[in-house]
Amino acid sequence: MVHEYSKQPWKGLYLAFAVLVTLFVRLPVWAVTYAFPSALPRPTWSWRHAMAVALVRRVTTTAALVGGFGPVPDYRAITPAKDAEGVWIDGVPHLITAELKVWSTLSDVEPFRIPGYWFGKKDSPHMPSSPVQPGEKVFIFFHGGGYTLECAHPVGGPANIVRALIKLNSHTPRALAVEYRLSSTHPLPDRHPFPTALLDALAGYNYLVSVVGYSPRDIVVVGDSAGGNLALALVRYLIENGSATEVSLPGPPGSLLLLSPWTDLSDSHDTPGSSSLTNAEDFLDDLAKGSFISYSKQAFLGPHGLGMASCNRYISPASLYPSVGVHFNGFPRTFITAGGAERLFDQIRTLKDKMVADMGADKVTYYEATDTIHDWLAFPWDPACPATLMAIQQWLA
Repeated sequence: MVHEYSKQPWKGLYLAFAVLVTLFVRLPVWAVTYAFPSALPRPTWSWRHAMAVALVRRVTTTAALVGGFGPVPDYRAITPAKDAEGVWIDGVPHLITAELKVWSTLSDVEPFRIPGYWFGKKDSPHMPSSPVQPGEKVFIFFHGGGYTLECAHPVGGPANIVRALIKLNSHTPRALAVEYRLSSTHPLPDRHPFPTALLDALAGYNYLVSVVGYSPRDIVVVGDSAGGNLALALVRYLIENGSATEVSLPGPPGSLLLLSPWTDLSDSHDTPGSSSLTNAEDFLDDLAKGSFISYSKQAFLGPHGLGMASCNRYISPASLYPSVGVHFNGFPRTFITAGGAERLFDQIRTLKDKMVADMGADKVTYYEATDTIHDWLAFPWDPACPATLMAIQQWLA
């Protein structure tokens, strides 16, 4: 169960036990097992790669059980960093309308001041000049972690993605990573359910347009895993409410980049033979009660209940249930990645098919990495990273 050993002294005792067992039992067993090609989880994986994925899976499981390995930067403060510069982003109560206002009231959440972290190319200022240079593009990044883990700060694993992206194109030299509020539930306090993260994402986007001065067409909205879900929700809100008279929203972005996006929080893809049940070699855990994915769904959906994921286009845009009633008309050009070995593989393919049907194949670029785990760009050692980044570079050009 997630956070089962999050309190001391159980956390310290469990961590000591987990380290000893991993060092002296699991690692030797994996090393011997994967020495036989027939025992490799995927035929294309090397011994080194299989070992790395197994270790990531174990570390991820342990982190969920103990509630993380130490303090992690969050929305409450700007944590100094050498390779990024923190800024405060004000909440945007004046931009909340329609369903978002209703969902916020039901969840008892409000816009709030949050941090953002500017990343820039090496030997360049992290923050853009004022005014922004005409035609200069920018990434706005939403990190993954099931809406319950990770951070936007450079110490987080998702920052590896940001560092890689800003190296790809001279016209997109910077990225703003938004420190949105994370959800939690029992045994922790119930906090920040949907649509809290969407309120924060909207604040980050408005900051780029209304405060810094970027043109919406020069913004590339990026999200990995749960951050991809958030990126889709933000763009949907901007498009569906762009003509609202009671608020004055910024225009939608010029581009959307979705990296292993979590796009179906319902169970519509959890059928026998599906990737969510059969891709057990992925580092994401299974869907059993008490698993990380199960916990994340409960924490994120909060008072709305799990049924909300089966009928809400903002939460499950790739759901197979007709009740979601989703469309992608008006969405910007989009790049989607999916790994053949990840549990979310089937739902990402469904998302791609839905977007192509509504937008046209010319506006949707789909990149599938064979035998690759979930969110691999967060792991620079993954052999699929160079080719994936090259494909994104070509798309950005």
